Amino acid sequence: MERIAAWLHEKNPGLDGPIDTDEDLIEARLIDSMDFLEFIDLLEELSGTSIDLQEVTIDDFRTLGRVRERFLSTAG
Repeated sequence: MERIAAWLHEKNPGLDGPIDTDEDLIEARLIDSMDFLEFIDLLEELSGTSIDLQEVTIDDFRTLGRVRERFLSTAG
């Protein structure tokens, strides 16, 4: 999760402090449409698996907690 938090801070230089695991990343505009594919690439790299966009919903990316549960729970 540290890499994801670092990526979010890099994309949002004005962001201070930690990101709550239940903060809505989309509603808070921490991830926008321009960064979304790059975010998916990062998740694929961290999880070691490909993400089929037809098998996920926007809610799978909404919070750090959900991202961890959906994509990283089996990552070593």
